[in-house]
This record gives sequence, structure tokens and C-alpha cells, in this order.
Amino acid sequence: MEKEADIIDIAKRRGFFWQSSHIYRSVAGFYDYGHIGTLVKRKFENIWRSYFLGLDDNFYEIQSSLLMPEEVFKASGHLESFVDPIVKCGKCGNVERADHILESELKETFEGLSPADLMGLIKKHGIKCSKCKGNLESAGELNMMFPVNVGTGKEIRKVYLTPETAQGAYVNFRQMFEVLRKKLPLGLAVIGKAFRNEISPRQTLIRMREFTQAELQMFFDPDKINEHPDFKSVESYKIRIFSVKNRAKNKIEEISCNDVLKLGLPKFYVYYMAKIQKFYLDVLKIPRESFRFKELSEEERAFYNKCHWDVEIDLKSVGGWKEIAGLHYRTDHDLKNHQKISGQSMEVNIEGRKFIPHVLEISMGVDRNLYALFELALVEEKERVVLRFPGIVSPYDAGIFPLVNKDGLQERAKEIQKSLKENGFLAFYDESGSIGRRYRRMDEIGVLISITCDYQTLEDNTVTLRDRDSMKQIRVKVSGLAETLRIFLEGEKLEKLGKFIN
Repeated sequence: MEKEADIIDIAKRRGFFWQSSHIYRSVAGFYDYGHIGTLVKRKFENIWRSYFLGLDDNFYEIQSSLLMPEEVFKASGHLESFVDPIVKCGKCGNVERADHILESELKETFEGLSPADLMGLIKKHGIKCSKCKGNLESAGELNMMFPVNVGTGKEIRKVYLTPETAQGAYVNFRQMFEVLRKKLPLGLAVIGKAFRNEISPRQTLIRMREFTQAELQMFFDPDKINEHPDFKSVESYKIRIFSVKNRAKNKIEEISCNDVLKLGLPKFYVYYMAKIQKFYLDVLKIPRESFRFKELSEEERAFYNKCHWDVEIDLKSVGGWKEIAGLHYRTDHDLKNHQKISGQSMEVNIEGRKFIPHVLEISMGVDRNLYALFELALVEEKERVVLRFPGIVSPYDAGIFPLVNKDGLQERAKEIQKSLKENGFLAFYDESGSIGRRYRRMDEIGVLISITCDYQTLEDNTVTLRDRDSMKQIRVKVSGLAETLRIFLEGEKLEKLGKFIN
């Protein structure tokens, strides 16, 4: 399945996600998660925490407010530069982002171009309004932040819904540095909501007005940018890169981390490129050919980003390669500006040397990652639709069913479900419909294993385990079920855990 409409349909039917407030006239760019989608999202976030916070003993998660004073965004540059170039149809009044219209029509990226340059390209290629085919006119730029007034009367103060989670780490850096015994590098992670008033949100979870980000801000000594104590462990690891120089040839290279250094990237940066790729390929099991790092040109990246490579996944349903994460070397831009506007020093003193730390940022769109996992897992077979999620993000660890609803099988199945819960597993109990239909329901939400209690269970205390992908089954003892399930979810093949049965 490679159509966005098919993904939206199954996502809605099976409790993953749909447009928010759908019983009224939904507002574009806002989505709600159902019970299954929420389970998958929480699993992704917990995997992210475990993996990225585990990369250094001095990495920690914090939580910051979603509303921040205007001064924060004056310092960050959002008040001045967080704008979208927009065009307006002279006939119907439809407003859209200029770069998105060009991207849709010409299948290229146009980030970083001025409104005048974008308008010139629109006229050059004769691009018309997507709704009525009227002529498009330049409408300038629009700031994407959501302003909010806090307080009443003379106490009213303007604040903004945060457009990214990063500022929470920057405004809390000094306090956290002091609390954590003044050590660098220091990593501050935030998983939280961000809000952007997108002109034309589209492609479901890919471009939203309210979304979840998982970001890790690494504060470090700039004199140590060309070193990392664990770099030797990745020096031969090959990274899939799509550099600016290879765009014309549309060529993806696979080169070792040592060779990536020759492109002018520092060791500290390349080390985390390797770790990000390992997260996608080894942990989330993203197909290698569907993953790449894309280099942004000097015109495309923010002026303060010294190095900027996006993580892209090839998503056919929404037009091909899409950005779902990024690795940004932001220098001291953020802390230096917060020091200037707030009057609070962001300098640190390490072994008698005073400096403002630099920042390396890992930024991931949680919703975009979930959409990517969903599309890549969704397979339409002759007899069924199946989500081939890796076990690590499957909404349930197992489904558990009585073969029929009589003779004590229901009670026995519920006892086993309770036992699995006590062993730390989340098992979904289902007794509705035929056993074949129940299997299909589990397949369609991505559950890896289905456990069935039948009449033999009552005789010898064994159950059947059915593999989602092969649809084959084995019998195992209930007494060893928890350990068998744990080994299977860790990646062991079903045939290694017992003999196949007819």
C-alpha cells in the first residue's frame, strides 16, 4: 500500500489516528491518536529515551513549559525570522506556502529562497492556484508562532506557544549545569509539544500545526569538537549520505565514518550521525535503502547552523524522501543570544577557561516518525492487510484468545493474560468472532504473536503461538510462556522456540 488515502483509512478503522474534533468541522493540521496509536507513540518515545539518553552518562531528560515569554523568542530569533513565504490566488483568495507549491510541482527543494526568488520561479514555470487555476500573487511572509495573552488588566503579558522544544533546554541550561556539577558535555532532552501556524498543513502527520518533538541538545566545549572518546567504535561504520555535490546525479553514497570526516565534518558530529543511523536501521528496523542523510546547502540551512544534515525516509505515499529528523551544529548562537537578551551569563568555567558552550542538536518529529513506521510496515497481501511493525513498537506484546467461548477456555485464557501482565507484558484479550478473524485483527494492528487456548490447553497446559508474519504456529508450555515470549520479542525466530504444527 503506497497511497496516503489507504493509510488514513486503516489508521482510522484500527484506532491509530484521525483528524482532531472530527465530529465538528476539523481544523487542518491537528490530529488525535486513538488507543492503538497512543500505545505505539508511547513505545517510540520510550525507545528514544532509552537509546539517546543512554549514549552518555551526562544526558538527562527535562520538561519545560509550552508557553514562554516573548523575550525568549526575541533572543532565539523566532520573532524576526520564523516566517513562511506565502502566495495568494488573485481569483479565489487561496493562500499557500510558495516553496511548497514549487516543491509539489517541480519535485525539488526550495528552502532558503527569498519570497521574490520564489515568486520568480512560480511565474517562470507558469504555476497556477491548486484550487481554481487562478494567477498567484506574492503575499510576503507570515510568522508561524501562536501568540497568547497571559493575565488580566495591567498584568497582561504576551507569551507564545513554543514552536520547538529546544528553547526549553537553552533557558534551563545554566541551572542544570550548576545542578549537575558543572560537567560537559551535558545533554538536555525534551519530548514535548510544539506549535506552528503552518499556512497549508498537509500529508497528515508529516506537516501539522500541533506536533510532538523529541530533541536532545548537547552542550560541549567547542575546542573538543574534533574528538569523541568512543569514536573508534564507529570509525569503520558506513553511513548513507546524500551530499549537495551528488544532488545532480541523485546519488546516495555509503562511506565509513572515517571517510565522512574528509568532507570537513568534525568527529563529535560524525559520531552522532552513526548513532542516529544505528537507531533507525538496528533498533527501528527501517530498510537500509529507505534511509539517508541529506546535506543542506548553505542557502538552505539556518545561518547559525555550521553543519546540517537531515534524516530522510523514502515515503512513497507522500511523494518520496521526507525529512523526519535532523542533526544540527548550532555553535553558541542560542546561548549567546539568551545571555544578551536576559542579562544572565551563559559562560562556564572549565579548568580555569571561560567560554560559552556550543550545541549539537538531535531533533526528531515523533509524529513524522510514526507515519514512516506505519507506511513502511503496511503490507497488503492476497488474504489480509498486515502491519509488519518491529516488535519493539508493536502496540501489544501479544494477543490472547480462547478458541471458543465455552468449557472454561475463556477463564483459562484470562488467567494466562493475568500471568503475562504480572511478568511485564501487555497482552490484548479478545473473544469476539471467529479465531481467524481475531488473528486478522491482530495482524492489522501489528501485533507480533497470537496465543490461543484450546481444548489441549485444558489437558496438558500448553498453548499455540502464531507468528504474525509467517502465520505458522508452535505449541509451548504455559509454565515457560513468559520466557518464550520474551525471547521471541527480542528477535529469535519462532521455529527455534518449538516445532511447527499444522
